[in-house]
This record gives sequence, C-alpha cells and structure tokens, in this order.
Amino acid sequence: MKIKFEEDLSREDIEVLVKYARWNSTVRRIAAFMESVDKTVKCTSDASELWVNAGDIYYIESVDKKTFVYCHDSVYRSELRLYQLMEELGNAGFVQVSKACIINLQVLTGIRPLLNSRMEATLTNGEKINITRKYVASIREKLQER
Repeated sequence: MKIKFEEDLSREDIEVLVKYARWNSTVRRIAAFMESVDKTVKCTSDASELWVNAGDIYYIESVDKKTFVYCHDSVYRSELRLYQLMEELGNAGFVQVSKACIINLQVLTGIRPLLNSRMEATLTNGEKINITRKYVASIREKLQER
C-alpha cells in the first residue's frame, strides 16, 4: 500500500482519494476509519461540554434512559439517544450488540461464544461486552466485511 500526502494551499478542505483494484475488507476498513476520523459526539463531563472523537469511543451504553459514552479511561454523558448515535456512527465502524449498547469495531480484540447463543466481545482496554442473540448475526456480518 502506498500513501501519498500533497499540500495544496489553494484548497479549503481535505480531499482523500483511495485507488484500489477490488473493493475488499482492507478498503472497507480504511473507509470506516476515515469516517470515524471526522465524526465527533457532543458529550458532557462535570457540567462542561466537550466533543469526543468517534475513534476514541470504545462503546456507548444506555442505562435508565441516560446515554453514556465510554472511552479508554473516561466516561461521558450524551444527550442523544442510542438510536441517534447509531445513525450517526454506523458508517464509522460502530455496531449495535444489544438493545442498550453499541461498540466500536476498531477497538474490538476478540469474540467468544457464551451460553444461549450469545457472545462476549473483548475490547482493547480489557472491557467485556455481552452480545445478545438478536444482534449476533449483524455483528458477524460486520466482522466478515472487515
């Protein structure tokens, strides 16, 4: 794979061109990563507002109608609902794994089967997330795309 960077002072925005022979899992992963680079989620922490980059998010969970954004070593609160975040981040490598949780596939290190057709996802920070039966097929599909 060749990577070229070219500075053009006349441009106002960044343009990325990916040339490939065949659409494959590597190209899909590059596309998902590029989508996540520019995506941010508005969060709050200790009464202050901040924007968290999608690539820094490990998973997002909804508990008691409150949405929490989990990063490597910090937790933030989002005013958006889980379905709204899934709509925003779906193309950036996020997948729903249960009714109340979506994970970032970029930080997924492994999956193992559990009882009752469920699975357990392990993230790079060591966190373990249960994947319910309803979402096993969709996560398998997303992983095959990788």
